[in-house]
Amino acid sequence: MKTILLKFAGPLQSWGTSSHFETRHTDFYPSKSAVIGVIAASLGYRRNEDEKIRKLNELDFAVRVDQQGNLLRDWHNAKSDKRKDPYTTNRYYLEDAVFVVAISHQNHAFMKMIEDGLRSPYFQSFMGRRACPLPVDFIIQVTNDSALDSLKQLDWQASAWYMKRESSDNWISLEIYTDSYLTGKESYQLRQDKVLSFSQKERKFGFRYESRVRVEVLNPLWQEQSSTEHDIFNSIGD
Repeated sequence: MKTILLKFAGPLQSWGTSSHFETRHTDFYPSKSAVIGVIAASLGYRRNEDEKIRKLNELDFAVRVDQQGNLLRDWHNAKSDKRKDPYTTNRYYLEDAVFVVAISHQNHAFMKMIEDGLRSPYFQSFMGRRACPLPVDFIIQVTNDSALDSLKQLDWQASAWYMKRESSDNWISLEIYTDSYLTGKESYQLRQDKVLSFSQKERKFGFRYESRVRVEVLNPLWQEQSSTEHDIFNSIGD
């Protein structure tokens, strides 16, 4: 088993799986289809190379929410030759969010090809939209553990200011969203982010089963809260 850990962090990112027309929504964490898109672009796959792209669905997938971020709405007044009156478009982003994505596979050669592509991408990749570039520390590390185990063992990747804000807590509980077959849990939800085609003629996505688990990570900026009570007799001594 080989696992690659990827960090998605920046001022803005957007992960829409159900956007239509003038309103472009974002999910609250990266979708598997979006990450496959990043990998496919890095490997130089064209949109119409369906067979190559579908192969990437075989990757085990899990994402850890290290810093949830805030929902941001960006609106524009627009005009069109097909419309008489101006209209408003809405685009939604996540600001100041941090996610760690784990992708893994038993085939080491397959994973080495993906790693090489991510380190030297053929096409420019981004976090959902072209205005949201990947961070410099995008590739965190490569492990020999499973996707879930790799995320459970990884240190907290949140921003320093965010860790400091949570400094009253020694241990932080984080959510992990993963392919349900990796957990063995019977509880799951359907997610429509299995890539069937990225073709501009007709993009197609199927469903996959997704489960949620939690993991505890240590806060490196934890500070034990000192008592505010003052005992005057401690200063007197015996």
